[in-house]
Amino acid sequence: MTLLPAVPANRTLGGSDIAISPIAWGMWRLAEDGRSAAEAARLVHAALDAGITLLDTADIYGFNGKTGFGDAEALLGEVLAAEPGLRGRMVLATKGGIMPPLPYDQSAEYLNTAIDASLKRLKTGTIDLWQIHRPDILAHPQEVARTLDAAIAAGKIRALGVSNFTTAQIAALNHFLGSKLVATQPEISPLRIDCFENGELDQAMQLGLTPLAWSPLGGGRLLRAAGAHDLAVADALDAAAAKAGVSRSVATYSWLMAHPAGIVPIIGSQQPERIAEGTAALALRWSREDWYAVLVAARGEALP
Repeated sequence: MTLLPAVPANRTLGGSDIAISPIAWGMWRLAEDGRSAAEAARLVHAALDAGITLLDTADIYGFNGKTGFGDAEALLGEVLAAEPGLRGRMVLATKGGIMPPLPYDQSAEYLNTAIDASLKRLKTGTIDLWQIHRPDILAHPQEVARTLDAAIAAGKIRALGVSNFTTAQIAALNHFLGSKLVATQPEISPLRIDCFENGELDQAMQLGLTPLAWSPLGGGRLLRAAGAHDLAVADALDAAAAKAGVSRSVATYSWLMAHPAGIVPIIGSQQPERIAEGTAALALRWSREDWYAVLVAARGEALP
């Protein structure tokens, strides 16, 4: 049985010269439960020691609807201030463009303020990958591009990405950028497979963007599958997981990574052992039959 190509140990972030791990760790819940800097450092070490170099956060992470804006970045900043050597071991990604109570704001004034605030909270001079978190329909892409190009020229940012953008919004922004986009961060999981057929991943391959998949386990739904559809997807994943002797979550990560677009799943767990476990996905090889079996279960109907 012919197997799909193995996942490389390292990837390049889009068209940049930034090398990243083929799997990432995300800090959406880093600032929850009053986590201390020492506890956060343990999680950072778990990722880096496992070979996960791409660490993804956002200025909105930690916000509970009233307070906490910037808390995840600030907590990571404490970790980096206590152990400066960690900064050189990671590719640091963050996001901005949401400023409560406004939904989204990508005006030049706000973007400049947001980037500077993230740099200050993270206690770093440069952000490796800065991403617009969600598109601001009221912002002209030319103005956004001009502001982001200036931030790169100033050395504040090394590379640019977007999150939750449509293909048309990506194309419009990229058209005006001098420093072209290198990443796109949509929701991708076996429970959210739109991107396989709606052109998102095709555009990523066309433009050379690295797709960073947020919520690759479907917000945890795959781990507590209920209902006919989710159970069918879980069963298809478990069949492949059993052959490889890995968990369902590891099989899920590897299923995404097998796509030719080079999807980088973002592990959302805040448990050291679960973070480290994710790297086992690099060793799992898929047959086309097993890979498509998961897709058919996810579609809920046979392929044409």
